[in-house]
Amino acid sequence: MATIFSKIANGEIPSYKVAEDENYYAFLDINPVAKGHTLVIPKKEVNYIFDLDEKSYQGLWAFARRVATAMKQVMPCERIAVAVLGLEVPHCHIHLAPINCEGDMNFAKPKLELPADEMTAIAAKINEAFSKLK
Repeated sequence: MATIFSKIANGEIPSYKVAEDENYYAFLDINPVAKGHTLVIPKKEVNYIFDLDEKSYQGLWAFARRVATAMKQVMPCERIAVAVLGLEVPHCHIHLAPINCEGDMNFAKPKLELPADEMTAIAAKINEAFSKLK
């Protein structure tokens, strides 16, 4: 059975797409710790990030780096934080979140609730910046 992330990458479940190529997909987290909190996944369904083959592992991080670069260009923040937890969905994923202090990346704090139009606008801004990167 496909994971929810596979269904999102395949377009079976709607998402706020930030970036995509033939192997990877990035979309806004619907329960964000910060505005612009993005999830980056391989389209290939693998549960644990360290179980990816070397090429996919390196490709995922290279794709995430491009997404983070785009995020940093359009989201007001000091840094883009990175976390790999992977317990809540059995599909490896990288969390990228704009932060101004370490406490901004606290997964235990209440999540933000942003209106759909704001999520759409954030995704579009990041996607536009991503599209301009080489």
